[in-house]
Amino acid sequence: MIRLIALLGVSLLAACAGSNDLDGELPYMGNFRLGHNVVVAPNLTRGPASRAASKEEWIEAMTQAITDRLGRHEGTKLYHLGVSVEGYVLAVPGVPLVASPKSALIINVTVWDDAAGRKLNEKPHLITVMESISGPTIFGSGLTQSKEVQMANLSRNAAKLIENWLNRQNDELGWFEDDGRPAKEKVGLISGRPGAAAETTGPAADAGVTAAAAGLPEATPAAPPPAE
Repeated sequence: MIRLIALLGVSLLAACAGSNDLDGELPYMGNFRLGHNVVVAPNLTRGPASRAASKEEWIEAMTQAITDRLGRHEGTKLYHLGVSVEGYVLAVPGVPLVASPKSALIINVTVWDDAAGRKLNEKPHLITVMESISGPTIFGSGLTQSKEVQMANLSRNAAKLIENWLNRQNDELGWFEDDGRPAKEKVGLISGRPGAAAETTGPAADAGVTAAAAGLPEATPAAPPPAE
């Protein structure tokens, strides 16, 4: 809980932006096609000064957001996602500039290669997501948004971060390449993105922060059911 509170201190730096781009150009992800989308919440922790949300509500919000974003990729091989929702804060109304908290979400992500029948990352990948900063939420979304809107926004931001991470893994490790070569090494691909001039790094490129040092309990996402 202490570390969850500490993570909220970086909310202005880690705020997610650009998750409303579902109609935009797809990032290059090789042969990736979303298979099973398994979201669980066995260790769900509610942070301080937060509205309450049930496991079922988080599972529904995250499942929909992941389907909306990663279901767009039409590759030739199936990859399954296991996502564990670990902790959250849904901001409550506060005093602007003094006690106006930001919403946050912490998730663990594991990827399975269906054809190979194995995990691509043995240790779950920990991601911390902060609410998007905009005019209506600059003083905290608790003042202007309902719980449902906060959850939907955080889930969309989380799905964007998962896509960013998968894209980087394909760039660096060739996770979704038929020949297993890192996408960034391919002729005609710059950092795995056709036509891109250069890779952008920093907060503007990755709409959040990976909190590998957060020290939260690591959940082992439920294994997806066997592919038919």
